[in-house]
Amino acid sequence: MIVLSCDGIGWAYGTDVIIEEITFSVEKGDRLGIVGVNGAGKSTLLKIIEGSMEATSGQVYRAKDTTLAMLDQNAAADGEGSMEEMMLACYAPLIAAEKRLEQLQKDMENGVSHAAKEYTMLLERFTKDGGFEFRGRCKSILRSLGFGDEMHGMSVSLLSGGQKTRLALARVLYARPDILILDEPTNHLDTDTLFWLEDHLSQYPGTVITVSHDRYFLDRVTSKILDIENKHGKLYGGNYSTFQEKKKKDREVQEKHYRNQQKEIARIEAYIEQQRRWNRERNIIAAESRQKMLDKMERVERPENAPRTATLSFHRGMESGNEVLTLQNLSKAYGKKQLFAGLSTLVKKKDRLFVLGPNGCGKSTLLKILTGSLLQDEGKYEFGYNVTLGYYDQENQRLNPTDTVLDSLWDEYSHMTMTEIRTALAAFGFSGDDVGKTVSVLSGGERARLTLCRLSLSECNLLILDEPTNHLDIPTREVLEEALSLYDGTMIVVSHDRYLVKKLATRILDFHYPKDGAPLDFMGGYEDCLAYGKKYLAAKSDGEIAPTAVQSGKEQYLESKRQRSEAKKLERRIKLNAEETEKIETRLSEIEEEEAASATDHVKLMALSEEKETLELRLLELYEEMEELTMT
Repeated sequence: MIVLSCDGIGWAYGTDVIIEEITFSVEKGDRLGIVGVNGAGKSTLLKIIEGSMEATSGQVYRAKDTTLAMLDQNAAADGEGSMEEMMLACYAPLIAAEKRLEQLQKDMENGVSHAAKEYTMLLERFTKDGGFEFRGRCKSILRSLGFGDEMHGMSVSLLSGGQKTRLALARVLYARPDILILDEPTNHLDTDTLFWLEDHLSQYPGTVITVSHDRYFLDRVTSKILDIENKHGKLYGGNYSTFQEKKKKDREVQEKHYRNQQKEIARIEAYIEQQRRWNRERNIIAAESRQKMLDKMERVERPENAPRTATLSFHRGMESGNEVLTLQNLSKAYGKKQLFAGLSTLVKKKDRLFVLGPNGCGKSTLLKILTGSLLQDEGKYEFGYNVTLGYYDQENQRLNPTDTVLDSLWDEYSHMTMTEIRTALAAFGFSGDDVGKTVSVLSGGERARLTLCRLSLSECNLLILDEPTNHLDIPTREVLEEALSLYDGTMIVVSHDRYLVKKLATRILDFHYPKDGAPLDFMGGYEDCLAYGKKYLAAKSDGEIAPTAVQSGKEQYLESKRQRSEAKKLERRIKLNAEETEKIETRLSEIEEEEAASATDHVKLMALSEEKETLELRLLELYEEMEELTMT
């Protein structure tokens, strides 16, 4: 069943055409990935599908009663309520039904005649709509995206920018629309969370449309790929790797057909020209016949040139010694949080060492220590003989925001000629007026390309790279991978790009599996490290972590209901205590006034004294009870 189709979608800004004539459809359960270079119009197409932008041409058709939700690339949850309240707001009808069921239950206990029938009907619909599961799913999704139970009651206003983005992702996943649109959903996620998201989307009951530069993610999630190139879109079946192979073959076939047809056209045109030169009647007839055949020929389109990407290479200068870097008992902590301790290892020449681990574990901190930006708490490190260091900082903080693109390179390499500088910049996509832009106005991708351009000219024999593929589109990532694979020096790389890790890593320093505070030093590639990790976690679960009983959705609901009931009882007891305390205190004040007015009436004074004693004993009990209630 087709749930969404786009027919001839186009969008232009003035005379600048971004996309045109994009036609495709998706069926229920499809997982569509949209790829293309930065600026190809991927996010624009998503916004047109979602309805926040209007196409300048073409139409979007959606199946009747189909729900749709979208996570924008720059989405960030915001509000004054708690995280859990913001999540549960997606299910306001179920919360209302939950409250109504509780009221009907009380009505039945009080003998209201019509309550039982309404309760039965509402409970059946409540169960069918997931009423017993939605609170449990809320907590589960928050936990899986890195929000522990202790954070669920935290105000959204206190979250960081990255946390707000993850919360926005949690909300859209929790809403479970029929069509789920995700624009760069892997931003701000560590590797563990990425694996969870991939598994979650693979089992998602609806249709998923996503834009992503994470090829590993696209391989694990997608079943179709829409490739936007030169303003047009073409749909391919299969995941990203399958698409790459098909696109390459399609281009080769199209180029072959085009060349063969051009040869045939040239041969026919030469024949026509020859017959016309002979200029006899039969020659003219033959020439006209061939010309008619040529005019009717269906021409094969020449393949369009692929969008221009950077050309990149890293050249090692002098050769280093065999021992490139030695770490001895290196430790670092921030306050009471220990990032790593007792880290000792030896990095050898031509190692491709990748540093992996969850966000906040100390990966970038380690690189900053090695490059002299931070000081370690304990231990030491030492570079080997003839080691020359090149550093890529993920924040690109080594660029002066007031410099132009041209000056940024020329200041670093003043011995190069203007022609050489411009040639180097052109290889990274900076040409014409681009070289006069100031660094402050560059996009994240442009800053990344400029930093890589500077680094490529350094001729260092040790590259230290912190998230080098951030902000880069897929074609540029592939160029970078190829350049690094041909690099003849040593590399230490922090990256969440699993495709890059899988292709290049020969050794992994993994913070996922620490021992005595230090990360695992794994001698091998990414897939082998993942296999080790599964065995490690299984062994840890068997030996150290007691299995946790998994509650059913109904059990979670009943437990949640019991907790809410207990809270209401406590609130009622506190209220009754306060009311009775106020009455007794008021009566004791009245007794004091009556005693003063009845100084000669001994009988009345005796009665007031007995009442006062009784009330004071009761007031003492209420004070003690209130203390217990408020400490619960």
